[in-house]
This record gives sequence, structure tokens and C-alpha cells, in this order.
Amino acid sequence: MEDLPKIIVVPPGPKAKKIIALDTKYLATSTKAAPIVAERAKGAIAWDVDGNRYLDFTSGIGVVNTGHCHPAVVKAVQEQAARLFHFAGTDFYYAAQADLAKMLCEVTPGKFEKKVFFTNSGAESVEAAIKLSRWTTQRKQFIGFTGAFHGRTMGALAITASKAVHRDRFFPMMPGVTHIPFAYCYRCPYKMQYPSCDVWCARILEEVYFQGVLPPTEVAAMFIEAVQGEGGYIPAPPKWIQVMREITKRNGILLVDDEVQAGFGRTGKWFAIEHAGVEPDIMCLAKGMGSGMPIGAIVFRKELDFGVQGAHSNTYGGNLLASASTMATIDVIKKEGLVENAAKLGRYLRKRLEELAEAHDGIGDVRGLGLMQMTEFVKDRRTKERDPKFRDAVEVEAYRHGLLLLGCGKSGIRYIPPLIITKRQIDAAVDILDAAMKAASK
Repeated sequence: MEDLPKIIVVPPGPKAKKIIALDTKYLATSTKAAPIVAERAKGAIAWDVDGNRYLDFTSGIGVVNTGHCHPAVVKAVQEQAARLFHFAGTDFYYAAQADLAKMLCEVTPGKFEKKVFFTNSGAESVEAAIKLSRWTTQRKQFIGFTGAFHGRTMGALAITASKAVHRDRFFPMMPGVTHIPFAYCYRCPYKMQYPSCDVWCARILEEVYFQGVLPPTEVAAMFIEAVQGEGGYIPAPPKWIQVMREITKRNGILLVDDEVQAGFGRTGKWFAIEHAGVEPDIMCLAKGMGSGMPIGAIVFRKELDFGVQGAHSNTYGGNLLASASTMATIDVIKKEGLVENAAKLGRYLRKRLEELAEAHDGIGDVRGLGLMQMTEFVKDRRTKERDPKFRDAVEVEAYRHGLLLLGCGKSGIRYIPPLIITKRQIDAAVDILDAAMKAASK
């Protein structure tokens, strides 16, 4: 059956090795996770250049929510490509951009009037949110969180705080960002327990920071992830998000919700922040938005608009091919019930991962929402000492047996299959993961 993995030659095979050598010679050093050289993909299955077949539990880092090469998305892009590739939607007009903006305003939370600015990536969406926040509030400072990842461009990097390597040698950062601890309940920085803590990690903002080091009248926006991504797939308690929303409202601070990795059905709702019933002022979108086409956006309250031509713009935002892909993606998510499938299959995946944790002491925590799940590996469950070496060994054993995974946080693995995943494929993935953990333990 071609819906399950099959390894013909241990990767990297001979063809893969040649391409990897060429890549290493000519491409800048980046963040390669495994020596897998993809050739084609369909649904949740990918083939490499040597004929190996893999079960993809990475979705291109949460990008292909509708599965690889969904026929409806492919058709939409092909038909648009036959008519027009590009026509500078920032300077002229075309229907696809306006139609897509309307669709985004309809699927994002909040019944208020909204507007959209199109970008080409998650980091660019964050940059646009930074500028819009400064423009509309005329304030200059921001609140971010430890463990946050918002991108690597210089503005976004100033708010990012998940790994030191992202910031190394890039000082000085954009000034004016204050980081406070995130609601990481498994490793609470205040050594407290939820819910008896009454989300002190949120209330400390007003009771300590605003009283001592950060005048709230100087803060333009707070950037949050309802589920931290690179920081370790950490879902914030709904109450924490709700209290932060109350604090920002009281102090005239905009709430910017980064849904780049968690959006478009990934968590079992259209957007992760909906689990808390909170409506942000600005949302940053990308990744799962276009099923693989490079596109992003910010969706924001209408009254926040720049209102002045030239205050912010770009060349490729709302590109016709990317817009066509995104409209088709939204249609597929709706018609095929992929948000509901993410919720249902997410519960099943969580159950299987918890069963795996019962069998392996090396798993310290299982967490996540929908099909955005995570296992954190530890040397000792009592001390919670992280075990990144074991995590890395599990990843290697997994891809050698046909399961593609990505690390997350300091010692975890994320599980983000396409939203079209089946129970059969989840079972196959967990079986491989089980065997990989046994092999890595030897």
C-alpha cells in the first residue's frame, strides 16, 4: 500500500548523496534536519530520489495542511498560472487578492470589521505587525515571551527568544522589547502549579513589570503564540490568554496573535487562539495558509489601518499564484472538514502518544492541541532533566524506517502530519516511533 512508508535503501542513498554534496557546496548553511532529498509527494506520503517512501509527520513545517499536492490546490494554481503570474497587487488591482482578503476576514475570529495586508512569509507578517502597531499607537515598545519564535528578520528576531543561536552575533537587536516568562506549565519558571497558581505568569506583568521596569503607556503591542511553536509546542492555558487579553485592553496595548504555525485548522480549530475564546487585534498568518505557496498576511481591526499610501508595502504580497493556492486551500479545509478531522485525529494521536509514554520512561511530557502534538524527552521524569541526544537519536532511527519528524524545543519532537492523515497512518507512525525509541535506547 502506497499510503505507508517503505525503505529500499537506507537514506541517504547514492542519488541523495550527490544532491546533498551539491547543496552543501553552493547553499548557505541553514537548518537541515535530515539527509532526505525529496522528489515528489502526495497526501501524507513523500518519495525521495532513491525511491524510498516516507510518512511525512512534518508537513513542510506545518505548511501542507491539506496534504502534499492536493488536486484542488494544484488545479487552482495551474489555472491561474495560465492566465497571469504577477501584476503587482500593491500598485494595481485584481480580483484574487480582494476575494482572498474577504475570505480571511471571514474565517479569522472576531465579528468586527477587518482589513488584510499580504506578505510572503511568517517573519514578514510579524514585521508588518510591528510596523502597524507602532504606526497606530505611536508607542515604541513591545512585550514578548521566553521561548517565543516569530522569525529571524531583525525586527522579528528582537521578539524571538527560543534559541540563543538565532541571536548570536546579531546584536544590537531592535530596541524596546521586554521578554517575560511564558506559561510553560511543565517547567514553570516560578515553580508553581496550574491552576492553583491563578496564572501568576500573566498577572506578574501588571503587578511587577508595569510597576518597575516597563511603563504600559509606552507599549505598542504584546506578541503571543497561543501554542508556542519552536519553543516546544507549549499550549498556553486558556485562562492565561484571557488574562493577558484583559491586561492589554486595560492598558491600551494591542494583542498580536502569531498563528503562523498553529493556524488554518492545525489545532482542531481554525486558529489556536479560538480555544481561549479571545479575539486579537492583529493576527500573523503564513505556513498552512497556502499549501506550499509562499504567502503570509496580517489580519487586523479596520481602525488600525495605516490609512496613508506608502507607509508600508511590498512587491510580491498577494501574488496571484499564491492567492489562488490559498483560496483553494481554504475551500478544501471547509469542504473536506479538515478542522474537524484535526480535532478528531488529534485526540487519537494524543492517545497513542500517551500510550507510548506509558511504555517509555524517556518521555517526560505529552502535550499539544489537535494535530499539533509534542513529546518532550527527559533522562529522569522526577528531575525533568532534558535529553536532547536521545531525541536526536530517535529522529534518526525514525527516518531510517520511513517516518519524517522534526525536533522542537530543547529536547522534544513535534508531530504535525497533514490534516488529511488517517488512523492507519497514525498507527504506523507510532509503531515506527516505538521501534525508534527502543533502538535509540540501546
